[in-house]
Amino acid sequence: MAVINNGVGFGTRAVHAGQPADPTTGALAYPIYQTTTYKHARPGQNKGFSYTRTGNPTIQALAENLAALEGGIGAVCFASGLAAEDAVFRLLKPGDHVLVSKVVYGGTVRLLRKVFEPWGLTWSAVDTGDPAAVEAAIRPDTRLLFVETPGNPTLAVSDLAALAQIARDHGLLYVVDNTFHTPALQRPFEFGADLVVHSTTKWLEGHGTTIGGAVVVRESKGLLERLAFTQNATGNCQSVLDAWLTLRGIQTLGVRLERVSESALAIAHWLQRRPEVARVNYPGLPDFPGHDVNRRQAASGGGVLSFELKGGVDAALRFIDALRLVVLAENLGSTQTLLCHSATMTHAALPREERLSIGIGDGLLRVSVGLEDLEDILADLERGLVASRESPVTVPAGGAY
Repeated sequence: MAVINNGVGFGTRAVHAGQPADPTTGALAYPIYQTTTYKHARPGQNKGFSYTRTGNPTIQALAENLAALEGGIGAVCFASGLAAEDAVFRLLKPGDHVLVSKVVYGGTVRLLRKVFEPWGLTWSAVDTGDPAAVEAAIRPDTRLLFVETPGNPTLAVSDLAALAQIARDHGLLYVVDNTFHTPALQRPFEFGADLVVHSTTKWLEGHGTTIGGAVVVRESKGLLERLAFTQNATGNCQSVLDAWLTLRGIQTLGVRLERVSESALAIAHWLQRRPEVARVNYPGLPDFPGHDVNRRQAASGGGVLSFELKGGVDAALRFIDALRLVVLAENLGSTQTLLCHSATMTHAALPREERLSIGIGDGLLRVSVGLEDLEDILADLERGLVASRESPVTVPAGGAY
């Protein structure tokens, strides 16, 4: 495998790291090693691979690529982003305590509440945008700090460097979910994180065709080995084809994130001027609470924003029904502009009071900006906003919402 020095630019690493030309044929697209099994020369002697659940050249190429992009020593690829998170929490033991961002993907809360609580792990949600609140929430049994920034779906921003200092002072393993910004915009290792988690399903692959996850390790070979062992022991390996598609998608990551960030900022400014909108959440807006912190640690505000309609859930339903271009979907990070009603989709498992307490109102809509022409996206959002002002609708019993 080729190792690309981190001294070269991000775009160069995205295109070349972990994926040299095929030595047999000279093919520039890294091969799909679609195999389960590898020939052994003698018992215990092979060419580095024995069984694809344990290791595969294509999956290894993706791991090397991700490590080069984030600036770590290595990475482990998983079947999904939640599988990657599961492996991180398995680094702990029953009785340990975790601090997790209050604004975080709903699946993370479900994993902690439904899987790891019964197993014996305890956890607390905390406003990681307030370093003092984080320090005050640390207990004698706290072992891990899990931060998602920007947070899903309110784009809440946490100060990575300030939290790193707190984690060091208290001997905590410091984990950052970098799915929203990706290493194209934000590299948490530069601010002191120990592990970086990704749902590679999203911006990294970028075309809505794969499911995958990864954990990148900054410097601890021991952590890398433990994560790899868990991946192998639980069978949570990345699909070979999905790994190859993700490698291909990453080659355009930089230019895609630049484009969607520009469009997202324009859309956010446009939404702020609309009377139908109560508030807009986007780190690129100068008046957004986390703007200054995000500006220090990220290249832009990213490709995701959210906004609250004044008419609540009825207005949100009318808005959604009027769309013709923007697609209602739970995913994000695709070439298509996707919209999500967080209260009934990504965060439906949270009780309403809990949702409201972290800023997920009934009329909150999250937008993952795609590569369509900005004028066309705005025209479709205009249709939705006009419709949101109309008379309330009746939601059929048993409907999706």
